[in-house]
Amino acid sequence: MAGGPSTVELAAAVCDAGGLGFLAAGYRDPEEVRYEIQAMRGRVFGVNLFVPGSAEVDLEAVASYVASLGSGGGSPRFDDDGWRAKLDVLRDSDPVPVVSFAFGCPPLCEVRALQAHGSEVWVTVTSVDEARAARDAGADVLVVQGSEAGGHRGTWMDAEGLEALPLLPLLRLVHASDIGLPLVAAGGVADATGVAAVLAAGASAAQVGTAFMLAPEAGTHPAHREAIASDRPTAFTRAFTGRLARGIVNRFMTDHPDAPIAYPHIHHATAPLRAEARKRGDADGFNLWAGESHALAVARPAEETVRALAS
Repeated sequence: MAGGPSTVELAAAVCDAGGLGFLAAGYRDPEEVRYEIQAMRGRVFGVNLFVPGSAEVDLEAVASYVASLGSGGGSPRFDDDGWRAKLDVLRDSDPVPVVSFAFGCPPLCEVRALQAHGSEVWVTVTSVDEARAARDAGADVLVVQGSEAGGHRGTWMDAEGLEALPLLPLLRLVHASDIGLPLVAAGGVADATGVAAVLAAGASAAQVGTAFMLAPEAGTHPAHREAIASDRPTAFTRAFTGRLARGIVNRFMTDHPDAPIAYPHIHHATAPLRAEARKRGDADGFNLWAGESHALAVARPAEETVRALAS
């Protein structure tokens, strides 16, 4: 949801309908995050952050990939997405009820600081090993992400050959491992039947993304909306950001099948190209993040989707 679809209006509508709306803090300026948090006050909501990875990448592979993009690309570089400043925002105001993390788990000291401030800490996991490590790091809740999920894989480390288990088998494995924490199921859940399935498999709740991207409150680009409403296939790619993510297959993905593992370096290199494609309405030129079940998404207000999921 980061980078466009996530809006205050969408999160607020989900909360007002009885769900737990989230603000995506990824790619946001810390002061933007502060403003959006203030706009959500009076509601029980969450904020999601990206845990910074390593700056160490194959610079030769990155340079080769950037050259293959042709003119108009940006400069590859590492940054931490304002990590420290965003944590400060979360701790220097009224507590955000839930703070969740993707791409890793914060150090125990950061987890404890957020908890001491009054926030629950949720950590995205994609394997039993990550689930155990998140528990040991003090997480309150685990967000178990299956391979069907749209957007970036929440793996703590991106690497070739990592197992990507579908949601239900992964959920059952984590549940059977006696982790002892509530589990939130994420990945391909788009209707009430999907919600019922993950609850039966051991989850306490379901996390839904793509099903809300056609809502009028979402900031989803019109060309992205059109793709989500289709039955086009999805696939994993690193072409846009240098980190494995699931999106609807388009020309940019097929033209760049061998992007190196280099996040956020590639993200910055392709950002100008993607921005220009969005201006043109060219769905073949920017990332169309979506889960495998995107064709189940319905264009309706977020409140109606919450009710439909809970029915």
